[in-house]
Amino acid sequence: MSLALRALFSRRTSEPSAITVAFDGEVYLVQLRRNRLARRYTLRIHSARREVVLTLPPRGSLKQAREFAEKHGAWMAARLQRLPQPLPFADGAVLPLRGIDHRIEHRPHARGTAWIEAGSDGAQLLCVAGAGPHVARRVRDYLKRQAKRDLEAASKQAAAALGVTVKRVSIRDQSSRWGSCSTTGVLSYSWRLILAPPYVLDYLAAHEAAHLVEMNHSRAFWRQVERICPDFKRAKAWLDAHGADLHRYGMQ
Repeated sequence: MSLALRALFSRRTSEPSAITVAFDGEVYLVQLRRNRLARRYTLRIHSARREVVLTLPPRGSLKQAREFAEKHGAWMAARLQRLPQPLPFADGAVLPLRGIDHRIEHRPHARGTAWIEAGSDGAQLLCVAGAGPHVARRVRDYLKRQAKRDLEAASKQAAAALGVTVKRVSIRDQSSRWGSCSTTGVLSYSWRLILAPPYVLDYLAAHEAAHLVEMNHSRAFWRQVERICPDFKRAKAWLDAHGADLHRYGMQ
């Protein structure tokens, strides 16, 4: 970055990180981001965080940014309204576990933390013990444990089929991608994959394991994926259609 641009950014350290925009009786919070490579103002919706982000060019002004956001108030409102509604982890809420609906049932006087059982009505239950304020955390922790178990098994199986070794599998709440592979052999995944059907989780494991052979998305890489996961296109199609919906579970 040139000295002129560095000075330009340093003079703006006191500017707000967000602004509000009113439209049709509602007030929307817009996060501000400066990008030294940006040539114009742009707006995007971060669906996982339900967040509006406005990118400013280096010499853009706060006044112009506000005018740009207000001009696109209708677009922001429409995009946000189309996002899936948040579904907190609470008693009675229904969430997909390995693609099958499970109803959360709070059992405050039971012993243990969280477990699966069949209800008297035939429904699959995710039972949670303990006090009410701990329900959401215990559900999330249970799902993370299940995700780590399944993803470790699927990753090791995929790696073995490719003749490579996984160093470690980590579980996160990644909002921008479902998985990643480091050059050191560490595979990272979103725990939310445990909400998807098993063939989707298996595809992601194959995808990341294949990066241990080809650290790119070349034709050679996709040949490796298809060799150990012939049904990968079906899984990709499911993620394209339903992946964004997985981020609503557990949101307040």
